Parts: sequence; C-alpha cells; structure tokens
Amino acid sequence: MREVAKTKSELIIEQLMRELDPTSPRYQVLATARQFKSSWVELGEQLIKVKNQAEFQGWGYESFDDYCAKEIRIRKETARKLTLAYRYLEQEEPGLLGTERRLQPLPDYRAIDLLRQAREEQNFSADEYARLRESIIENERSLPTVQKHFREVAQIRNPQKTDPLKQLRSALATARRLNNQLDEIDDFSPDRHNELHLLMDELHRREQLLSTDRHSEDSDKQT
Repeated sequence: MREVAKTKSELIIEQLMRELDPTSPRYQVLATARQFKSSWVELGEQLIKVKNQAEFQGWGYESFDDYCAKEIRIRKETARKLTLAYRYLEQEEPGLLGTERRLQPLPDYRAIDLLRQAREEQNFSADEYARLRESIIENERSLPTVQKHFREVAQIRNPQKTDPLKQLRSALATARRLNNQLDEIDDFSPDRHNELHLLMDELHRREQLLSTDRHSEDSDKQT
C-alpha cells in the first residue's frame, strides 16, 4: 500500500523529536501532537500542563501561543478549544476519560467545546443542554450536524447577537463604498484617504481570519 505523504508540520515535529531526550516532557508533548488526528484528549491534557506550569518558557518561547504555533504546529484558536474541551470533560464528564470509555474514540474536541459553550456562555436551558449532550455523546452525531443544532438554539437564546463575520463583511462593504465616493471628490485630503485604506486593510484581514476559522470548524480536522 502506498504511504500517505507527511505534512510539513509532521516533518518539523519529527525533526524536533530527533533532537530531544525521549523521556523528556517536551518530547512527550510532541509525540502526542503527532498523533493528534487520532486522539485529541492526550494533547489537550498535555497542553494544559505546559500552560499551567509555563514549561514553554524553559523551551525558548515567550508565550504559550507562540509555542503552540511554532512547535506543536497548531493555531491559537485550536489550542484554546483543545484545552477548554479537555478541562470541560475533566470537570463535567469525567466518566468519558475513564480507561474503559477511552477504548472508543471520543467526540470531536470542537463538539465538546460547543457543549461547554452551551453551559458556560450561551445560557442553554437544562432541556436544551441535555438534547445537545445526547446528540454529541450518546448519538455521536457528526460535527456539522452538532454545529447546526447548536447555532439554531444559540440564535434563539441570544437573538441580539449578530454573526461577527457578517458584521465584518458589512463594515468592509460600507468602507469600500465610501472609498469609491471619496475618489470622486476633488482635493480630498490624501492623509484621510490613506487612513481609510488602512481601515479597509484591517477589516479585510479580520474578515479573512474569521472566515478561515469558520471554515475550519465546519470541516474535518486539518491540524
């Protein structure tokens, strides 16, 4: 059978591992990160230890986010969701972390994070939370199905909250219309025009970042 080509991130991690003592904590975290696609729980557990004990500082990194991006090769948002999801399981669903239960794959970490948000941030009712939990843990629904369920209930619970991505796109469209109108005005201050261009660049950058995060949530694991 033909071997699947390794990603750049996997190759970098393996190179780092060859330079470290296999018994060191740093090596163990990298080894866990290499297996991230098959099991996220161990990585979430390891990252919490690295963050809480600030071990990344001794490994030459200024911040936990910097360590995750450059060594573990995962985005800041991925690291945040991994650690929050693991903490949530530890506190609310410790039975899922038991030896017998762990013989089977756990739900996607992003699904567990939605369960956490339902209880801690979105103010789901007990019945709404129970139905979401059943969908994720008992029925093992796919991530897109769970995300759709979550968003429908969250929108009802928090109707005043608008989609951040839609807000950014609306603001960017408004800025572009203004820019086009200013182009037709003679002797308009170049400095003010430049400020508007900088604002448009910032809005576009944020829109692209949020759009990428949204796409990542709706797709299979790619980290």
